[in-house]
Amino acid sequence: MVREGCLLENKKTIMVLQQDARLQSVARVLEQAGWCIVEETQAAETSVWVLPLPLSADRPGLAELLQQAAPGTLIFGGRITPSVYDLPRAKGVELVDYYARPELVELNAIPTAEGCIALLMANSKRTLWQQKILLIGFGRVSRALAVRLMALGAQVIVAARNPTQRAFAKGLGCKAVPLEQLNDLTGYSTVVNTVPAMLLDESRLKKLPRGSLIVDLASKPGGTDFAAAKRLGHTALHALALPSKCAPETAGQFIADTILQILQERSEQL
Repeated sequence: MVREGCLLENKKTIMVLQQDARLQSVARVLEQAGWCIVEETQAAETSVWVLPLPLSADRPGLAELLQQAAPGTLIFGGRITPSVYDLPRAKGVELVDYYARPELVELNAIPTAEGCIALLMANSKRTLWQQKILLIGFGRVSRALAVRLMALGAQVIVAARNPTQRAFAKGLGCKAVPLEQLNDLTGYSTVVNTVPAMLLDESRLKKLPRGSLIVDLASKPGGTDFAAAKRLGHTALHALALPSKCAPETAGQFIADTILQILQERSEQL
């Protein structure tokens, strides 16, 4: 049964699968917005669900959970893999990827950038001030990171293939070079990669000064040969899911705000 208080107050119910601190934050924000949060055991009686990020078919119990969804259930998930859509579920159940919303991806770059800075500070014996830092790629995360690093006094060099991105980087006050110049890394000891392609292979890693720090923010498998980096005496970190690790409260707020926006847009269309 759905909570009696929800019925008495005539509140809409929403099931949030609170498996980590980020989803717990989502639940709190939605509750503050007037929704009544119910547990997974009441999922079948609730027409709106919020599931984790990333949402893949190999998540334990997901297939069984989806089979509980009644026709017409609206299910939110983040970075939903194609295989999830193939899992059996009742007719009329809709899956919506909240991470497909550009505003969420843009905001999510903020805790990612801050988490990266925390890693740089924790794994370096030098200040970020006046440190020469190479950023590979210049998408949302790199842009958020570049602005913050420069505010701390770092010398930021951006390596990007796209000339428009290089121009944007220059406009922010960074030095920008073509991606092809990665063949000469002799002048760098701190590198942040955001490109999900093997750019920092052994041949390039050999050109970094021994003991260099590499923070790879790209999705699996990353863009760094981590085994080669270790052999060469570098510190190479594959920093995934930084928002949930470094700022789950804020990351949850961003997700909840996005879900509320989607729900509002849908109500306006009725």
